[in-house]
Amino acid sequence: MLKNYSHNKPVIGVTLGDAAGIGSEIVAKAASSGVLQEYAQAIIVGDERLLKRGMRIAKVSFEYQVASSIEEAVKLEGLVLLDTKSIDADSVELAEINPICGKDAATNIGLCVEYCKQGFMDGICFGPNNKKAMKLAGFTLNGAIDLLSNFFGYNGYRGELNVLDHVYWTSRITSHIPLKDVSEHLSMDSILNCINLAHKTLKRAGVNNPRIAVAALNPHGGEGGTCGMEEIETIEPAIEQSKFNGINAQGPFPADTLFIKLFNGEFDVAVTMFHDQGQIAMKLKGFDNGVTVMAGLPYPVTTCSHGTAYDVAGKGIANSGAWENAYILAAKMANVDRASLV
Repeated sequence: MLKNYSHNKPVIGVTLGDAAGIGSEIVAKAASSGVLQEYAQAIIVGDERLLKRGMRIAKVSFEYQVASSIEEAVKLEGLVLLDTKSIDADSVELAEINPICGKDAATNIGLCVEYCKQGFMDGICFGPNNKKAMKLAGFTLNGAIDLLSNFFGYNGYRGELNVLDHVYWTSRITSHIPLKDVSEHLSMDSILNCINLAHKTLKRAGVNNPRIAVAALNPHGGEGGTCGMEEIETIEPAIEQSKFNGINAQGPFPADTLFIKLFNGEFDVAVTMFHDQGQIAMKLKGFDNGVTVMAGLPYPVTTCSHGTAYDVAGKGIANSGAWENAYILAAKMANVDRASLV
């Protein structure tokens, strides 16, 4: 049972991301615009020196209260910083991969996970991180969701979903693997699990009956088996089983036309077979607005789809729009979770 119901809004843990990137800058911009305060009770978990550097880079200022413990932080109103005193921002070179930054970024996410498990937070929105820096710091992960799963001790099915403008969603059966290995990783179970995860995640985000479009793997949908058999042998049976399970899934649709249907509003989410099959279309549609949802975890966890943007770090020009969208979605999903407990 959550301990934070003295707040009318969900409590969302915020991290500043990799200290060598744009994370502290875009969080500072979001805080100064009022987004953090409007949609949730935000608790920023990180070093005050890093937050202040982000404010200087972004040329913004805002009021916040500083807490030294999570128990103190949840009793405060308004924007709260839980000061970890964990990294000296002025000693960090911007735009350089640094295991010290990787350790700090990962550790702060881990703290937020613990606060969720203890009932002090309803969800997490983390700043952009650098996976190589985290690996150099000793953390094991292929993607951010691996890090989160390890912290939560969660072994169930999970995956990353991407969202544009709170409307267009995409998921993928396989993710960070070589293209030559995709086909062998497709199975009835993997496709069923991904369709089910998309269905549950969109319902968690407030979509009552998600309309799911499933992509084909091969050109032209396999052309009746003359250009690949995956559609006939694996993808179509998984879609039919999903329908039997009460899920509104259709397909398989050739990937070169599927996203026309999605962007025209015929579907809520596209389930793709591999990473770039969906990511190219989504990033062309709205690179600066993309959100990544760590779907399947016990609590809502989101971030922006772009990375640490070392090329613009420290210049004060980073766009905070995608991260703000991620924060708003985390708050929305947390509200749905809270409502289900009442």
